[in-house]
Amino acid sequence: MKTIQYIKGDATRPNAEGNIIIAHICNDIGGWGKGFVTAISKRWKQPEKEYREWFKINKNFNLGEIQIVQTEDDIWVCNMIAQHKIITHSEVLPIRYDAVEECLLKLAHEAVQQKASVHMPRIGCGLAGGKWEEIEPIIERTLLVRDVDVYVYDFE
Repeated sequence: MKTIQYIKGDATRPNAEGNIIIAHICNDIGGWGKGFVTAISKRWKQPEKEYREWFKINKNFNLGEIQIVQTEDDIWVCNMIAQHKIITHSEVLPIRYDAVEECLLKLAHEAVQQKASVHMPRIGCGLAGGKWEEIEPIIERTLLVRDVDVYVYDFE
């Protein structure tokens, strides 16, 4: 089985050959404006535009769903809905690990079809409040077992 390759750098500027899918987590309330999405929006307008449109028409805009948006000839952004609302002051964190798993299973299918590598920050561990030791095994059992190359970026 493949292993996650950890890289210091910017996940919006992947240094890889071939088709690339950049994966990140979105919330289920149509909010886009904090965290990794700001880096995506600085680089490309389309992922935010299509996410907001998806929210507006509300067709399959649910936890566990994904939206793949092409940004360049060989780069796509995968908007994954795996965060319920936004940070609250309750005990329950916004991250939904079951939704992360559902999203990554769908992403794995797309990545295999497109022969794409998957690039991401430490998804779910910022504003969503998740723990990497919970996310990493999900990546292993969804993407790595399907022989997808996965690169995780730690921003310097």
